Amino acid sequence: MPTTLIPQLKTLLTITGIRTIYDAPIGEMTWYKTGGRASALCYPSSEFELYSLISLANTNNIPLYILGSGANLLVLNQGVPGIVISLDSPNWKEYSVSENTLTVKAGYDLMKLIHEASKRGLAGLEPLAGIPASVGGAIRMNAGGAFGEIGTHVTRVRTMSVDGQITNLTKDQLQFNYRSTNITDPFILEVDFELEQADPTELRAKVKEIFDYKKNSQPMADRSAGCTFKNPVEKPAGMLIDESGLKGYRIGTAEVSTIHANFIAVDREDPNADDVAALIEHVQKTVLDKTGITLQREVVIWPQ
Repeated sequence: MPTTLIPQLKTLLTITGIRTIYDAPIGEMTWYKTGGRASALCYPSSEFELYSLISLANTNNIPLYILGSGANLLVLNQGVPGIVISLDSPNWKEYSVSENTLTVKAGYDLMKLIHEASKRGLAGLEPLAGIPASVGGAIRMNAGGAFGEIGTHVTRVRTMSVDGQITNLTKDQLQFNYRSTNITDPFILEVDFELEQADPTELRAKVKEIFDYKKNSQPMADRSAGCTFKNPVEKPAGMLIDESGLKGYRIGTAEVSTIHANFIAVDREDPNADDVAALIEHVQKTVLDKTGITLQREVVIWPQ
């Protein structure tokens, strides 16, 4: 249980001076707005403070998790025993522009960044409109969709290893694949994007066009984590789920969306994270039984 670690963590973390919330309701911080708690939620304000947390966790064998925007995360009701790190302090939400290069800290909100880039007449990120994520989280999973992926314009990623070592990965060292990258370090700190000059008015119009398309084809008003599964090579996950007769299927407070079957939504009243997890498992099993195809989760589940 997360609470059993709290006395130990209070002793260890107090001396660091890092802002910390104990028995933190992290499930409510996800887009599902439900789920368990964490022993400690820490907000390091610098790379040094982040390194201090990593060192403390390693020395004392304490599990460590990194929380982005919570957009593709499900926290089970049992909660998370250990330290959850959030890069939500102001220092992690900065960006700078040098000609066509946009340098962004990992905690910056992706949608906000798209609007900022469009306003400045910098093209390349607008295909990501409507994708909820922090920049670090978006890089980690190579966020994208039918209009493009974030990795296309990345030229550098600054990371920190489990030992606190800093690495700057250049474009020729990076590999961006479907919903994955070759970045092995657990902490993404900063990203460089190489963008192109374009007319700001046209870019804003493009962002609106893409966002409106997604709003009309996806259940964006529902409490979900976006696409639940990665698309197999054989056929889109939503189509497989629909053809398996699961559209609208419900377990407790969780339901396969009737708008887009690759979305699993949860009720706004008394939502239950474990219902979502049970429905994800049921969908995987049913699709496998009917089609022989194994659906891989895009949603991350803690503490699995």
